Amino acid sequence: MEGVVNDRHREPAQASGQTSLADIAAEAGVSVSTVSRIANGDLGRASAATVAKVQRLITERGYRPNPVGRSLRGGDSRLVAMLAPNLDNPAMAAIAASTEAALRAAGYVMILCDTHDRPDLQDEYLRAMRSRFAEGFIVVSAVASPELEASLGRREPIVFVNRRNPYGGGPFIGIDNRQAGADAADHLLACGVGAPAVIHPAELSSTIRERVEGFLDRLEERRPGLTVRRYDGAGANHLDCGYAAARRMAVDCEGSGGGWPDGVLCPSDLMAYGLFRAAGEQGVRIPDDCRPVGIDDNDLNDWIAPWLSSVKIPYQRFGDAIVASLRDLRAGSSVGEVLLPHRLVRRQSGSADAGDPA
Repeated sequence: MEGVVNDRHREPAQASGQTSLADIAAEAGVSVSTVSRIANGDLGRASAATVAKVQRLITERGYRPNPVGRSLRGGDSRLVAMLAPNLDNPAMAAIAASTEAALRAAGYVMILCDTHDRPDLQDEYLRAMRSRFAEGFIVVSAVASPELEASLGRREPIVFVNRRNPYGGGPFIGIDNRQAGADAADHLLACGVGAPAVIHPAELSSTIRERVEGFLDRLEERRPGLTVRRYDGAGANHLDCGYAAARRMAVDCEGSGGGWPDGVLCPSDLMAYGLFRAAGEQGVRIPDDCRPVGIDDNDLNDWIAPWLSSVKIPYQRFGDAIVASLRDLRAGSSVGEVLLPHRLVRRQSGSADAGDPA
């Protein structure tokens, strides 16, 4: 029964000005217990319309569970939610593994949610994890979304990873992506590349954009007027995007009568794998005819991509930095950016086995 009843469910009194379960229940025209169940993720006992109405009011009114009530129900949850896209990407898996280990060592349990880079799923998981009393959120490669904006307005503890807060400010864990792109350009120039190109996804995230811009700016700085070909590709993942962009490059080279570029920035290693496949189909030898340079240096490279030099991102260090930022947030301290050091790892597409730290 969803009508308003003389409900036994009670919360400890809220501070003046805070929204309570009773306030939400009165406005929605349902019982307090119905609101409580929905707020705690039990959505199967109410109609879809009621669930939607209550969730909307919870968001609009900024309802947060009373901390006294939480302690009466058994103390802190010790749960932290990580929201990340495309968990089949080795970079995302590496970030998740590092963070889970650091949280476990600190006495927390991590719940991992795949947002697929979709704002609606990001919002759905933010609501669901809040209803389970998550003590903090780690948002990897965040996208702008209404619930994220509302969560920031409520000053919930959120640490951004890999991409900065789309609304500006807040804690961020990552690398200097512009410098990573610049280091990739320096590497290709040191290898004697004179006809460079860059491939990237058709839809540019802030992270990829920064890497590409750093690459292009460094080439212009060191070789003013140098022509740099640029190709984008669409796809469900960076493998597909890299392959599609390289296919466009191949068609362009064939149509213009020119050859393939002798060096290519691939702003992720997966894009370099896509380039490698397209090059093989065209009879282009990697790295003899074309030197790709990636950014990630995921662990697969030593096994399947000895031809790929790559800027190594220290994903194994992300977890400790994320946990430290979460602790500072919960303590009310000011938390800013943490940029971890990267370095170039040279393989067959370079002149040495390993590069120096950037």
